[in-house]
Amino acid sequence: MFLGNHSHTIDTKGRMIIPAKMREDLGDRCIITQGFDNCLAVYSLETFQKKADKLNALPSTKANVRALQRHFFGNAAEVEFDKQGRILVPAPLRKHASLGKEAIVVGQGGFIEIWSRAQWDAYNEATAGSIEELSENMEDLDF
Repeated sequence: MFLGNHSHTIDTKGRMIIPAKMREDLGDRCIITQGFDNCLAVYSLETFQKKADKLNALPSTKANVRALQRHFFGNAAEVEFDKQGRILVPAPLRKHASLGKEAIVVGQGGFIEIWSRAQWDAYNEATAGSIEELSENMEDLDF
Protein backbone atom coordinates (compact mmCIF):
# COMPACT_ATOMS: atom_id res chain seq x y z
CA MET A 1 0.00 0.00 0.00
CA PHE A 2 1.32 3.42 -0.96
CA LEU A 3 1.22 5.95 1.88
CA GLY A 4 2.62 9.35 2.77
CA ASN A 5 4.16 12.13 0.73
CA HIS A 6 7.80 12.67 -0.06
CA SER A 7 9.67 15.59 -1.59
CA HIS A 8 12.16 14.72 -4.34
CA THR A 9 14.09 16.59 -6.99
CA ILE A 10 13.99 16.02 -10.72
CA ASP A 11 17.33 16.26 -12.49
CA THR A 12 17.93 18.02 -15.80
CA LYS A 13 17.34 14.77 -17.72
CA GLY A 14 13.91 14.30 -16.11
CA ARG A 15 14.90 11.55 -13.68
CA MET A 16 13.58 11.37 -10.15
CA ILE A 17 13.86 8.99 -7.22
CA ILE A 18 10.82 7.11 -6.01
CA PRO A 19 11.02 6.25 -2.28
CA ALA A 20 12.45 2.78 -1.57
CA LYS A 21 9.29 1.35 0.05
CA MET A 22 7.22 2.49 -2.91
CA ARG A 23 9.74 0.98 -5.35
CA GLU A 24 9.43 -2.34 -3.57
CA ASP A 25 5.67 -2.33 -4.09
CA LEU A 26 5.96 -1.22 -7.74
CA GLY A 27 8.52 -3.81 -8.85
CA ASP A 28 11.29 -3.26 -11.42
CA ARG A 29 9.00 -1.52 -13.92
CA CYS A 30 5.85 0.54 -13.64
CA ILE A 31 3.42 2.60 -15.71
CA ILE A 32 3.25 6.37 -15.48
CA THR A 33 0.41 8.35 -17.06
CA GLN A 34 -1.55 11.56 -16.70
CA GLY A 35 -3.56 11.66 -13.52
CA PHE A 36 -6.37 13.93 -12.48
CA ASP A 37 -5.89 17.44 -11.06
CA ASN A 38 -2.76 18.06 -13.20
CA CYS A 39 -0.63 15.41 -11.55
CA LEU A 40 0.83 12.12 -12.76
CA ALA A 41 -0.32 8.64 -11.73
CA VAL A 42 2.13 5.77 -11.27
CA TYR A 43 0.86 2.18 -11.22
CA SER A 44 2.44 -1.22 -10.78
CA LEU A 45 2.13 -3.30 -13.94
CA GLU A 46 -0.46 -5.49 -12.22
CA THR A 47 -2.62 -2.59 -11.02
CA PHE A 48 -2.43 -0.88 -14.41
CA GLN A 49 -3.52 -4.11 -16.14
CA LYS A 50 -6.54 -4.42 -13.82
CA LYS A 51 -7.56 -0.82 -14.58
CA ALA A 52 -6.94 -1.40 -18.29
CA ASP A 53 -9.15 -4.51 -18.27
CA LYS A 54 -11.98 -2.57 -16.63
CA LEU A 55 -11.60 0.35 -19.01
CA ASN A 56 -11.45 -1.91 -22.06
CA ALA A 57 -14.64 -3.67 -20.93
CA LEU A 58 -16.62 -0.42 -21.16
CA PRO A 59 -18.60 0.25 -24.35
CA SER A 60 -16.41 2.12 -26.83
CA THR A 61 -19.56 3.43 -28.49
CA LYS A 62 -19.73 6.07 -25.74
CA ALA A 63 -17.72 9.23 -26.35
CA ASN A 64 -16.75 9.66 -22.69
CA VAL A 65 -15.36 6.11 -22.59
CA ARG A 66 -13.25 6.72 -25.69
CA ALA A 67 -12.01 10.00 -24.22
CA LEU A 68 -11.00 8.33 -20.97
CA GLN A 69 -9.29 5.50 -22.84
CA ARG A 70 -7.31 8.00 -24.91
CA HIS A 71 -6.37 9.93 -21.79
CA PHE A 72 -5.38 6.84 -19.81
CA PHE A 73 -3.60 4.81 -22.51
CA GLY A 74 -2.44 7.48 -24.94
CA ASN A 75 -0.42 9.29 -22.31
CA ALA A 76 0.98 6.21 -20.56
CA ALA A 77 4.60 5.09 -20.59
CA GLU A 78 6.26 2.03 -19.14
CA VAL A 79 9.35 3.00 -17.16
CA GLU A 80 11.94 1.07 -15.23
CA PHE A 81 14.08 1.94 -12.25
CA ASP A 82 17.79 2.52 -12.68
CA LYS A 83 20.38 1.41 -10.09
CA GLN A 84 19.83 4.61 -8.09
CA GLY A 85 16.06 3.99 -7.83
CA ARG A 86 15.16 6.68 -10.36
CA ILE A 87 12.64 6.69 -13.16
CA LEU A 88 12.79 8.85 -16.25
CA VAL A 89 9.59 10.90 -16.40
CA PRO A 90 8.86 11.50 -20.11
CA ALA A 91 8.92 15.16 -21.17
CA PRO A 92 5.22 15.30 -22.21
CA LEU A 93 4.22 14.02 -18.77
CA ARG A 94 6.52 16.48 -17.01
CA LYS A 95 4.89 19.25 -19.04
CA HIS A 96 1.36 18.02 -18.19
CA ALA A 97 2.12 18.12 -14.45
CA SER A 98 4.17 21.35 -14.65
CA LEU A 99 7.08 19.52 -13.07
CA GLY A 100 10.18 21.57 -12.52
CA LYS A 101 13.01 20.78 -10.16
CA GLU A 102 10.95 19.81 -7.12
CA ALA A 103 8.24 17.16 -7.06
CA ILE A 104 6.06 15.59 -4.40
CA VAL A 105 5.44 11.82 -4.49
CA VAL A 106 2.08 11.06 -2.85
CA GLY A 107 0.81 7.62 -1.84
CA GLN A 108 -2.79 6.98 -2.84
CA GLY A 109 -3.30 3.50 -1.45
CA GLY A 110 -3.20 1.48 -4.68
CA PHE A 111 -1.07 3.86 -6.73
CA ILE A 112 1.21 6.90 -6.52
CA GLU A 113 0.74 10.48 -7.65
CA ILE A 114 3.54 12.85 -8.66
CA TRP A 115 2.82 16.56 -8.20
CA SER A 116 4.78 19.73 -8.76
CA ARG A 117 5.53 21.34 -5.41
CA ALA A 118 3.57 24.49 -6.35
CA GLN A 119 0.48 22.60 -7.48
CA TRP A 120 0.57 20.29 -4.42
CA ASP A 121 0.73 23.28 -2.07
CA ALA A 122 -2.07 25.07 -3.95
CA TYR A 123 -4.25 21.94 -3.92
CA ASN A 124 -3.77 21.47 -0.17
CA GLU A 125 -4.54 25.10 0.51
CA ALA A 126 -7.71 24.96 -1.61
CA THR A 127 -9.04 21.79 0.04
CA ALA A 128 -7.88 22.38 3.62
CA GLY A 129 -11.22 23.63 4.90
CA SER A 130 -13.42 21.15 3.07
CA ILE A 131 -12.34 17.78 4.51
CA GLU A 132 -15.35 17.61 6.82
CA GLU A 133 -17.73 18.26 3.93
CA LEU A 134 -15.97 15.65 1.80
CA SER A 135 -16.19 13.12 4.64
CA GLU A 136 -19.92 13.70 5.12
CA ASN A 137 -20.56 12.89 1.46
CA MET A 138 -18.71 9.56 1.74
CA GLU A 139 -21.59 7.87 3.59
CA ASP A 140 -23.26 7.15 0.25
CA LEU A 141 -20.15 5.22 -0.80
CA ASP A 142 -20.15 3.08 2.38
CA PHE A 143 -16.80 4.51 3.43
